[in-house]
Amino acid sequence: MPKFIFPFTHPKFTSTLSFSLGMAFLVFAIFLFISIPVPAMIHDNMETGLDGLILKPYQLGTVGDVDKSLLDPDKYLTDNLPSKVSTLPDGRILRMFEINAVNKTIEIAPGVFFPAWTYNGHVPGPTLRAKEGERIRILFKNLGDRPHTMHFHGFHTAAMDGSHLHQLVPPQGTFVYEFDAEPVGIHLYHCHATPLIQHIHNGLYGLWIVDPKEGRAPAKELYMVMNGFDPNFDEENEIYAVNTVAFHYSRHPIVVKQNELVRIYLANLLEFDQINSFHIHATFFDYYPTGTQKTPRDYTDTIIQGQAERGIVEVRFPYTGDYMFHAHKTEFAERGWMGNFRVVPAKESTQQFKNHEH
Repeated sequence: MPKFIFPFTHPKFTSTLSFSLGMAFLVFAIFLFISIPVPAMIHDNMETGLDGLILKPYQLGTVGDVDKSLLDPDKYLTDNLPSKVSTLPDGRILRMFEINAVNKTIEIAPGVFFPAWTYNGHVPGPTLRAKEGERIRILFKNLGDRPHTMHFHGFHTAAMDGSHLHQLVPPQGTFVYEFDAEPVGIHLYHCHATPLIQHIHNGLYGLWIVDPKEGRAPAKELYMVMNGFDPNFDEENEIYAVNTVAFHYSRHPIVVKQNELVRIYLANLLEFDQINSFHIHATFFDYYPTGTQKTPRDYTDTIIQGQAERGIVEVRFPYTGDYMFHAHKTEFAERGWMGNFRVVPAKESTQQFKNHEH
């Protein structure tokens, strides 16, 4: 009678099973090897700690810098457009600005250029600043190659709105905008010619700040405009930034002092994407939407802004060191919208950012 061999004990089966299990174990071991970081792997030019632990992991950024003679993000942080001041018969201050619309090619990342439409040759346009109740007069000249306007957020008459077809300023044309500085807060100005998305995306926007008559608490004040660029004109942003140049403040951290009050006038002028966000590491901040109220709405480390939304961030850093700030929409951060604050001891001498004075 033939001997019955149970299938699972047949030599061929057990050999195949052993081989399969061995291969499965090998694949699993390889998977673990490539999945788990190996801290002992040390590369040249990397900062290392005990047992070769990498303390400075791979960081996104650019190689080299843009030509700051064409566009200077560091200067923009604190710079206000100069004005001429006189006194009206009723005793109020008349503050006069001059703004030109001009076509200009700007460098938005090292070697990446964008044909911008600008106010005064810069993107964002220059920051305008006045005190509540002052009379504002702006001489606008269109030196571009198509009609443009200026539209100001805030109070003004219909004749000053800059949004209607008959209010377009033709190439080589001029117009004088005049209104009172109100309400208190951080506002915007931008071109309102159509297609609006194109005129704003191409660079025709800036900050318009109205300070309260009594002023605000002394602080280091910074201007930050979140924006993006579509250099291949497919109506999708490829580069994101704060103040136009991708990764600039990662390469050149913003120096502040430990525990000093830092006030950031923050606005979102991003087109093609619906929202943007702002996040600071290792601290929390007070947030005042539009800057019109004296009491903060939020105490947080992250806020979201829609298109044309803006607000005031007031923050202190309790510890020294480098602290990242960036969009928490990670795609934006990895395409340029990130930077660093460098917090130094209060007694240490640093480059001073001049507070605004009228």
